[in-house]
Amino acid sequence: MDECLSLAGVQTGLKITMSNLDAPLTYANPVYDRYLADPFVLRHEGLYYAYGTAPASPEGWQFPVLRSPDLVRWEAAGYALMPVTGAAQYWAPEVAHDSGMFYLYYSAAGIDGRDHQLRVAESAAPTGPFIDCGRVLVPDQPFTIDAHPFRDADGQWYLYYSQDFLTLEGDWRVGTGIVIDRLTDMRTLAGDPRVVIRPHADWQLFEAQRPMYGAVYDWHTIEGAATLLHAGRYYCFYSGGAWERDNYGVAYVVADHPLGPYTRPPLDGPLLRSIPGQVIGPGHNSFTATPDGRTMIVYHAWDAARTARLMRIDPLEWRDGVPAMLGPTWTPQTLT
Repeated sequence: MDECLSLAGVQTGLKITMSNLDAPLTYANPVYDRYLADPFVLRHEGLYYAYGTAPASPEGWQFPVLRSPDLVRWEAAGYALMPVTGAAQYWAPEVAHDSGMFYLYYSAAGIDGRDHQLRVAESAAPTGPFIDCGRVLVPDQPFTIDAHPFRDADGQWYLYYSQDFLTLEGDWRVGTGIVIDRLTDMRTLAGDPRVVIRPHADWQLFEAQRPMYGAVYDWHTIEGAATLLHAGRYYCFYSGGAWERDNYGVAYVVADHPLGPYTRPPLDGPLLRSIPGQVIGPGHNSFTATPDGRTMIVYHAWDAARTARLMRIDPLEWRDGVPAMLGPTWTPQTLT
């Protein structure tokens, strides 16, 4: 039996204990009061499961799992990932469900002395335990993060992820950008990545004069892919800038096929951005739908005092075929 399947049938046994499930669906951000960055929400069998970057459990388990019936009332449901020997950091989990199994994609640093590398773990339940499958998904790159599995309408799975670029081409800048590759199975990439989007604008600056790879660069960053299929086109939303600062925000590119080519919209800039004194650095989002079908963006942002990155939700709307984000908000809102 594969190592990644050896504990796949173990269940957590947790139960939802929330009350007042028939209350009006209103919310005020943040919707969860503990640190949860890079939030990803999976909807499965009428419940929502949230995973994110956060401190480990006392036993070293990674990625808190939250559970909710409605996106507003959340409860803790344990931790998703059994720790991997040698890993010192774990970032940005996302979960895909296929053929009765759940696949958690994430990056880890420290294994065999390497920087962040994309990995995959498996479980028979959305709450885990997820057991690492023992493979690096992109072994030929020194740094890969922010895996985003996407299933097309024809059933084909793809994986968006971020990697570093050190060359200049057109108006693309040096830094971290997003690529996409086809998954030949849920553990294996085809090995033919295509560029989705690279840094190209001042607001995407991560750090000026940053020492990297034996040189010094004005380093720009695009990361955190999240893709929606709308009216036959593929909208890849991304986060750009410095995650610790107020220039971090969410923008998008669009294509007619998951593999691209992707183009920038005429108004190329962040749709979701900081609100001074209220919400700082909103980004690294995922998408889900309310029980009545309204599309919601799930994202993190710092509070005004920058004490923690907290999970937030707000609606996404389409206006004349163009996406519009109705946030970030911090006052009471109606979900439906």
